[in-house]
Amino acid sequence: MESIQVPETAHRRVRLAARAIGRAQLAHAYGHCSQRLDAHHFLVSPARPMGLIGTSECGVVVPVDGPLPAGVLGEVRIHQQIYLRRADVGGIVRFQSPHLMALSTLGRTPLPRHGFGAYFAPGVPLWRDPRLLRNDEASRGLAEQLGAARAIVMRGNGAVSVATTLEDATVLAWYLEDAARVELEVLASGQAGELLSLEEAADRAVTDGRLFERMWEYLTAGDPEAETDHESGDKHER
Repeated sequence: MESIQVPETAHRRVRLAARAIGRAQLAHAYGHCSQRLDAHHFLVSPARPMGLIGTSECGVVVPVDGPLPAGVLGEVRIHQQIYLRRADVGGIVRFQSPHLMALSTLGRTPLPRHGFGAYFAPGVPLWRDPRLLRNDEASRGLAEQLGAARAIVMRGNGAVSVATTLEDATVLAWYLEDAARVELEVLASGQAGELLSLEEAADRAVTDGRLFERMWEYLTAGDPEAETDHESGDKHER
């Protein structure tokens, strides 16, 4: 694979997102996140528990189309297949959060019931195969089922969120987990509960008012690199 120059800001962004995901308990020992570098490459987090990634560790450059580099986790093929199909995607989070995991074993995904769930209306696709996706065929199938959605839930195996930036994909991972929490509580109540209409969801799923930026600040609060990230002003435009 050709060698490309990766700015330190990209490595720092991946580290920040990875630790934020771990800190928010959206992942434990497993999971990964990535940021697109250009049309042909992306930067993925090191093959370690995301919450334990140090401030000097670097991500790994992976081709969008081609063999995975040595040492890169097998499920990073999911990132490849999504980037290959979605030119609008600049960041991906593969995570395994508790409420989402439990809900998925019921063969369900969160419905748009509250503000955070609105971003996934009219619903979140469910990948029903619980096995790890460590081959191109399965990864391709998941990416195709994701389609134009912001996330896909994997039965008994977590989820994948995507967005124009890694920051936003991280925020969406938190939103999806909260939507799963609400869905489980509604199911436990024995009541049907109410759903947002498509119009209500569209009006609620906004990004102005620094909604995503504030959640990113919340998720990275206390991180040793958060202040540097804020001062750099090097956040991708949505």
